[in-house]
Amino acid sequence: MENRRVVITGFGIYSSIGQNEKEVLDSLRTGRSGIGIDPTRTEYGYSSILTGIVQQPDLKPYLNRKQRIYLSEEAEYAYISTLEALNKANISPENTQDNTIGILFGNDSSTKAIIEAHEDACKSKDTMMMGQSAVFKTMNSNITMNLSSIFNLQGISLSVSAACASSSHTIGLGMALIKQGWQDIIVCGGAQEVNTFSMASFDAIGAFSKRVSDPTKASRPFDKNRDGLVPSGGAATVILEEYEHAKRRNAPIYGEIIGYGFSSSGGSLATPSYDGYKKAIQNSLHNAGISAADIDYVNAHATSTILGDAAEAKVIHDLMGDVPVSSTKSMTGHECWMAGASEIIYSLLMMNNQFIAPNINFEEGDEATSVLNLITKTTEKKINTFLSNSFGFGGTNSCLIVRKI
Repeated sequence: MENRRVVITGFGIYSSIGQNEKEVLDSLRTGRSGIGIDPTRTEYGYSSILTGIVQQPDLKPYLNRKQRIYLSEEAEYAYISTLEALNKANISPENTQDNTIGILFGNDSSTKAIIEAHEDACKSKDTMMMGQSAVFKTMNSNITMNLSSIFNLQGISLSVSAACASSSHTIGLGMALIKQGWQDIIVCGGAQEVNTFSMASFDAIGAFSKRVSDPTKASRPFDKNRDGLVPSGGAATVILEEYEHAKRRNAPIYGEIIGYGFSSSGGSLATPSYDGYKKAIQNSLHNAGISAADIDYVNAHATSTILGDAAEAKVIHDLMGDVPVSSTKSMTGHECWMAGASEIIYSLLMMNNQFIAPNINFEEGDEATSVLNLITKTTEKKINTFLSNSFGFGGTNSCLIVRKI
């Protein structure tokens, strides 16, 4: 069991920079931002009305009414990304029972469903008016339970709730389960709602950029004049599979997961931790059995906050020197619960198309961030091995290393 290798045989993405692989690849190459303004946030009382613009998918061509009414907003996105991922992996959604497939999905909120159910009860003074679907739509496990049912997945079904590292942890845990021989295929990923209600509490603590005059320039990781993150969302799915199993069924292979490292920073709930970040990266390198010098590219967590970007910049520089770095959040904004999985996909697209997407909106570094070899323009580059960092509130840290086959 120790020699079982874990590869990525499919992926799907539904985000602010594209609703499928082709659109996202084009955005990454051209440095196109997906950030815009949500006018409904003004009326609600937001101090920042910036967000990633993600369209609601039309699921009528795919699902019947009974299936649709149990889906939360984030689960709708997850259905689309998972459908694309299964198709790319050459797994027919109608015949998933031919393999015992599990699902691990990152999700840490279902705010809209909870508020809508509450409002229905308040209006009628009768909880019965919430409807049967509210039970399922309001749960964090809404995605895994629905996708398990829709796609007839009969392996592990587990939701991971770990703030902005949620979906990165699903991939790391999926890798571990496959290596141990408990599963051959696992659907992993994350999803994030983008409705008006979803990010109000973050806005209340002043976490968001106020650069509303030019939304596409608001998310500026590592830049001296960064003033906060921009919330975003959608869904991202990767299909993990045991290497020999994938070869037997002639599945496409897009990369191999070779390292997973994690840590809990302890201490403050919200303050970034240099030591916590460093430990997670070191653990991922140790798990992969490689050195820092073997990393060709780092997709940084960098959300465009003052303290977080500074701490991560120092860790990357201290451990890996002048390794090329960029943060795709400069284009997408912070996709929160889905970010770990989406950034694996963005990096996979770079690795398989031999380029590094730019860290847009960077004009000048500060004392902490100017030490980085930051890629600010699309750069042709052969990538064999990349590191993707995901750090979340509460000090949950997850780092993944992927190698090209």
